[in-house]
Order: sequence, then C-alpha cells, then structure tokens
Amino acid sequence: MKLFIAIAALTASVANGQATDAPTALCIESWRYQDQASWDSTLIPAFEAKHPNIKVTFAPNLDGSAAYYAELPKQLANGTACDLITARPFDTSLELFNKGYLEDVTDMPVLDNFSKTAKTAWQTDDGKITFAVPMASVITGFIYNKDAFDALAIETPETQDDFYAALDKLKEDGTFIPLAMGGTGDFAHAYGSEKGFMSIGPNYWKGEEGRLALLDGSEKLTDEQWVDPWRQLLKWASYTGDNGMSLTQEESMELFMSGAAAVYPVGSWELHDLEEGVNGTFPMGVFKPPVPAEGNQCYIQDHIDMAMAMNAASAHKEAAQTFLDWVGSEEFSTLYANELPGFFPLSTFKVS
Repeated sequence: MKLFIAIAALTASVANGQATDAPTALCIESWRYQDQASWDSTLIPAFEAKHPNIKVTFAPNLDGSAAYYAELPKQLANGTACDLITARPFDTSLELFNKGYLEDVTDMPVLDNFSKTAKTAWQTDDGKITFAVPMASVITGFIYNKDAFDALAIETPETQDDFYAALDKLKEDGTFIPLAMGGTGDFAHAYGSEKGFMSIGPNYWKGEEGRLALLDGSEKLTDEQWVDPWRQLLKWASYTGDNGMSLTQEESMELFMSGAAAVYPVGSWELHDLEEGVNGTFPMGVFKPPVPAEGNQCYIQDHIDMAMAMNAASAHKEAAQTFLDWVGSEEFSTLYANELPGFFPLSTFKVS
C-alpha cells in the first residue's frame, strides 16, 4: 500500500512538473498582415529554436493599418490585446503609454543597440522613459516603368522641372498614364502625408534643419518652404489620367503594376508587393524625390516606422521581455532586413 502511494505521489509530481513546463504562448499585434509568411516561416522559427519554451503567434489585423489604429486601443482597454504590440512612432504610441497600456522598458540593456534618434520615437517627451524596442525605418521616393521611360528617351528626373517635363512627355504621348496616384480612401495618410508631402517636402525645408526649426519656433507651417510641397501635390493631379484621382491607393498600385501607368510614388514598405505584382512583366527603376532647383541638396526621408512594445497587462511579461531582447539582437536585425526588403533595421548592427 505504501509503495502504491509512493508511486502515485511520484506520478503526480511528474505530471505537475510537465504542466509547469508547458510552453508559454505569446502573440503579436501588428498592422502588417503582408508579413505573415515571413514571421511564420523565418522569424518566429528562429526565435523558438533558441527558446523552445516560448511559442509565438503573429496575429495581425487583416484589415490593415487604419483598422489597427482604430481597434488596438479598444483591445488594450478591454484586455483582449496580445502580449506584444507592434508600435507606430511618436504620438500614436505615446498616447497608449500615457494611458498605461504599454510597459516601461527603459532599463532593458538591449536598448544600447540603438541610437538616440531611433529610440526618440518611442520615448516620453523628456526622453526619460522608453516604452518599445525599435525595429525598422522606411523611405519614400518614386518607382517607374523603365520601358515607358526608354520608349520616350526620358532620363530619370533630378529636379522639379525635370520631373514635370517627364510627366508632360508621357502625357503628350498618351501610351502611358504619367502618374498612378489616386485621391480617395486613405489619401491623407498615403499620399498627402507619407508618400507625397513627407517624400518631396524635406527638399524644401532642408530635412532635419527644417524639422528642428519648426520645433523651436523659428519656422512655421505657413512659411513658403512648408506650403510649397502642397502646391506641388496639387499639380500632380493633372497627370493621373481620366478619373485618376477617384482611385484608391491600392487601385493606383494595381494601375502601375498592370503596366498602364509610368510612375508611382512609392514607400519602401511596398517593394515586396510591387515585385510580386509586376512579376517581371516589365523592368522597374527608382528615383529620388526631385529637388526644387538644380544644385540643391537632396534630402531623403528616413521615416522611423515601427517598434515592438510589451502590453502592460500581459500575463507573460518574462517571456515577452525575452522576445523583446531578441528583437533588439543582431540576429533579428539581419533576418528582418533580408526577409522584408524595404524595411531597414534601426539597430546599430551592420547587416548583410
């Protein structure tokens, strides 16, 4: 009888031990549903190979960025959000932190792998608290159909005058719609801001110099260098073809990928989709945002885009911190850069 009790007790102990050692499950919130395959096939397996006791699920909002911004605060408020939160820069995430939804990660040693600039986008205004581990930045410019340019002997434009001369030539020829840029749907976010104003704008306000001048009050948004980029965007409308401005951003991309349009204002985050959509049917090239006048310095917007934060209400903070440590590692930076072209790691590691 005593032997039976001892065996039973040992069995119970082993069973309890197995239950205790069960893997911890984490999930990741994101607006980047396009990255599902990369997370599932490369990024998560690489992490789990080193941490088999943690199982991670990438659970993006399938309706994209606008829905993500609208729904995430509600999920955080009602306790249904994931353990890990893909965080947008500056005010969007700062508001979530100020409401107590994001964990303070200031003391994580892995943050030493990032520059002061990279961390600024996920810090309080005084710079004393950091609430996310930086991941990637993106850039903007223009992508074009090389066949269209070659057919009309158009050189890639360097200046604003060159840009309009190229569009005029395409418009006069009529074979291609000069510019694929719709004006409906998420226009303000996609073209009016990121791929329009913030793409060509730095050439007018001289990049960081202008941004800092705006912050210290020596420049204002009504100054010529801040207004003129909007004037240029208004001019673009006449090159979008019949009813071109009635298209959404997605429809504009499809127009370019079909070969019907010659130029598309592009964000580097779209490169993978464009390569898949065009699928080699025509060669593509890129050019920088044209400068206002010959001899002007060209400024490229390096848009600090995303970081990974921890849900302050997560029941698995230790495992979540382990994942954040990995996000700040050289391994993650290298894998992310190679798996998702167009997203540039914010860490100080050299990746190849």
